[in-house]
Amino acid sequence: MVKFFRSGNPLTVLLLLLYTLLVKFYYLLHPSTFIADGSEGLLYELLVKWLQLLVGNSPFFFTALAVLLLFLQTLLLTRIANYHRLFPRATYLPAMSYLLFTSLWHGWNVFSPALLVNLIMLWVFANITELYTRTSARDIVFNIGFALGIAGLFYFPAIVFCLLLLLSLLIMRAFRLAEWIIALLGLICPLYLLGTYLFLTDQWEQIVKIPRISLSLPVIDHYKVWGALIASVFFFLLGWLLLQRPLKKMLIQVRKTWAVLIVYVIVAMVVPFFGTHFSPDYWAVAILPISMFVANVYWTVTNETVANIIHLLTLGYVIVMQYFS
Repeated sequence: MVKFFRSGNPLTVLLLLLYTLLVKFYYLLHPSTFIADGSEGLLYELLVKWLQLLVGNSPFFFTALAVLLLFLQTLLLTRIANYHRLFPRATYLPAMSYLLFTSLWHGWNVFSPALLVNLIMLWVFANITELYTRTSARDIVFNIGFALGIAGLFYFPAIVFCLLLLLSLLIMRAFRLAEWIIALLGLICPLYLLGTYLFLTDQWEQIVKIPRISLSLPVIDHYKVWGALIASVFFFLLGWLLLQRPLKKMLIQVRKTWAVLIVYVIVAMVVPFFGTHFSPDYWAVAILPISMFVANVYWTVTNETVANIIHLLTLGYVIVMQYFS
């Protein structure tokens, strides 16, 4: 099966749709509504209330919407990877990897602030890759900061991704203090605009719902979370190691993009610890960049038999955890 996703044939999208139904069917059979544990942002609350007015508390609707968002993100992730030549040829392996690894844990398939943040982060990452080629990047930097500010209104700990932006500026460009200041101004701008709107419409009491952030070091005792976490970190490290040899033959911009992805994974892994209530469900923000390294594992293993065995073992684990545990 891996060889079909290794291809960049546009018809692979149809196979990708069938693969989505395969790995997400359990969640559609046992749907959940949405995540609301106190860490969500004000915009997320408003969006959920609006959706509830349209369809009520339909678990199937919210789960189907989550699966649809995941499928859309796979297509966008693949487009970014192929456009920036992160792999020698066009491939749908990032899409397959993202669908497979988000299926490791139930909470990564529930409608949540993390899924909406991932949608924004795809746009952010696509623009970060453009920083290297721009002589003046002030407009892009402001736009990225603005997008991260909006992400913070859906899930406030996503503000931590400003570290990704600042470190990406160091990786992609020479240090320019003006660009850092513009990035921070862009980050603050959505908060300022929303605060102004709440003040002018006599809803200032809502402002306390925005800065939902704290630092916690929880004890994870669910074996499924540990299984998903160990598998994700293992494939990330393996993909990173397998990247070292081909990395020397890549263009400078591509090497820098992979370096940004490493920073992206590390920052995304710590983001959930800044929520008011820690939940492994928010590690969905880390699975997005990790899936690129998972795809590199499948790409680097050229022996189809070995690649299929790795895939079937992972897929088998997913199915066992879904149906038989």
